[in-house]
Amino acid sequence: MDMEVAAGDVLAVVGGNGSGKSTLLRILAGLSHPTTGSVSGRPPRIGYVPDRFTVHDRISAISYLTHMGRIRGLSASAARARGHHLLERLSLVGGRNAPLRTLSKGNAQKVALAQALLVQPDLLVLDEPWSGLDASAHGVLAEFIDEVAARGGAVVFTDHREAVTETHARGAYAISDGRVTPHGGRRAGSRPATAELVLTVPPTGVTPVEVDWSVLPGVTDTARRGGEVVLRVAREHSDAVLLTALRHRWSVASLARVADERVLRGDARGTTR
Repeated sequence: MDMEVAAGDVLAVVGGNGSGKSTLLRILAGLSHPTTGSVSGRPPRIGYVPDRFTVHDRISAISYLTHMGRIRGLSASAARARGHHLLERLSLVGGRNAPLRTLSKGNAQKVALAQALLVQPDLLVLDEPWSGLDASAHGVLAEFIDEVAARGGAVVFTDHREAVTETHARGAYAISDGRVTPHGGRRAGSRPATAELVLTVPPTGVTPVEVDWSVLPGVTDTARRGGEVVLRVAREHSDAVLLTALRHRWSVASLARVADERVLRGDARGTTR
């Protein structure tokens, strides 16, 4: 295999279950060693989020982040402040003082993301980072990825949904039968055709059924904007997502093509940029 990651890259690694994606990411992060060959030019500051962030500790989320920040060279006050800032952006549910072992999978994932970003990484390695995250955190994660790349850092991630990798990655590698090869021909920075679907509570007052929109095929970003749900959907999947919304008693406020193909960047307060 021959893989190159340059400053400012946002790359996806795609492949089937058991193909070796997680192993490749661990090698990139310096946590595993290749059986043959070598890795050169690995930067000193690497943030890594595993596919499973398992925690059984009594330590609180903020204490854990403070400790990890100290290991990475921050002062206690700087590490704590940075941890507070990241958890606030990610809207951690349960409180920053909650023991790690009491957090849900999605909220534990937020802590995992925060620890990877305590020090601005030169390389950010993310293994299925959207897994378990609530809708409000999806846009925040996308913002983090863009921010790292904008500062000249590189990002490498995996996700099992093709629409997500096509939306967030500027290039991709495929892994199969122990070989890694460039995947797809999309130019750097380009985006697939996307539609924005805005859903709201029906004017009749009927309560719609809550849906985990992020797991639907083609949905690349989700956000809340007041009482509305804002989705970005690959255009070839927009009809199916629209039908799902109607079946669950949501009212469609608007459905429009995203002309400039920018990716939704939303948080719990519904801000976009």
